[in-house]
Amino acid sequence: MRTRRTALSEHNEASQGRLRRLNLVLQVPPIALAGVVLVLIDHQTWWGTTALVVGALAAIVAMERWTADDLARVALPCLAVSAAVWLFGALVAGSSTAFYGIGVVGSLVVPQLPRHRIAAGLGLLAFIAAAGASRLLVSQADVVGDLVAYVLIPTGTFVVATPLLYGNQRYLDLMKETREREAELAVAQERIRFAGDLHDIQGHTLHVVKLKTVLAQKLVHRDPERAQEELREIHALVADTISQTKDLAHAQRRLNLSVELENAKNLFEAAGIAVRVDRPAEADPRTAELLGQVLRETTTNILRHAQATWVRITLTGTGIDIVNDGARPGPAPELSGLSALRQRVAEDGGELTVEQHAGRFRTTASYGSGAGSAAAETITGGTTAPSATVLEGSR
Repeated sequence: MRTRRTALSEHNEASQGRLRRLNLVLQVPPIALAGVVLVLIDHQTWWGTTALVVGALAAIVAMERWTADDLARVALPCLAVSAAVWLFGALVAGSSTAFYGIGVVGSLVVPQLPRHRIAAGLGLLAFIAAAGASRLLVSQADVVGDLVAYVLIPTGTFVVATPLLYGNQRYLDLMKETREREAELAVAQERIRFAGDLHDIQGHTLHVVKLKTVLAQKLVHRDPERAQEELREIHALVADTISQTKDLAHAQRRLNLSVELENAKNLFEAAGIAVRVDRPAEADPRTAELLGQVLRETTTNILRHAQATWVRITLTGTGIDIVNDGARPGPAPELSGLSALRQRVAEDGGELTVEQHAGRFRTTASYGSGAGSAAAETITGGTTAPSATVLEGSR
């Protein structure tokens, strides 16, 4: 259970990493492009252009750190620089676009504050308006135009942008919390399943031991030989229970393949991975235990090592095939758990193979020809990857 908790945690971190990279691609280029356009439009003097470039750089740095969930480290420097650029643009350079830096940085920083967001937002809004209004101290040629360009537009832009970014930040926080809750629920379900297995092993045995102990107490004087026989049976029951408990602790107790399939499905869905389970035929009961162990080990490996968005599990009468799209570039990793299972499957007359191709990773345990043929076509042939709508969880 600890292994799967760790695996889910690592997968959630990988998911967050993909989300941050997506934000980086979607958010930073538009911010940079807008800054370049404003510099090209409003460049008048070399010092004014330099100030605009510095403000745009502050906005880009703040956005990049925001996508990495590390804005707090650069918040104050970026605020100070962009605020100075805005004041300089209003008083010296005569550039209303110098507001760009403080507008971006401020609307990013305010939603990130743990408390007093409204007060901080109003204070920043007052500074933006005051800095813009200071333009009237050095130029009164067009009072109305300056008020619109230096006060109304900057403050209006800030008022609109800040709630939008706050909503975006809140959505990301809620999505992260949801993933964490789903992972915790999956771990709790695994604990319940483990507790049920433990109860199955020990509950009945302890009840029988209790009855036999009472019987032995009654027979100890009346029929010593019968009492000794009862005690020997008690000893055998306890020894067998200890052995089964050890097997359970080492995940070597006979597995229920259907339960393992359901458990794998729940774990993948909790980690945000679309999963499809195909069962065109039931596995041979003689091989079901090993196939269940292959599925359990592969599930853990996918959650721990891959960056999968979908998984397809195919169970046939001759084996099991698991394919995912989360293979990392480079050679296939050495997976010690599957290596140990490969030997056990071979000793039982089967074959366990691992393949990596075109960003997909495939694990197949087969006791005859034809296991996982559909998934083999998916990974090596020309078929397209299953879509998210097709890969809905199914039993």
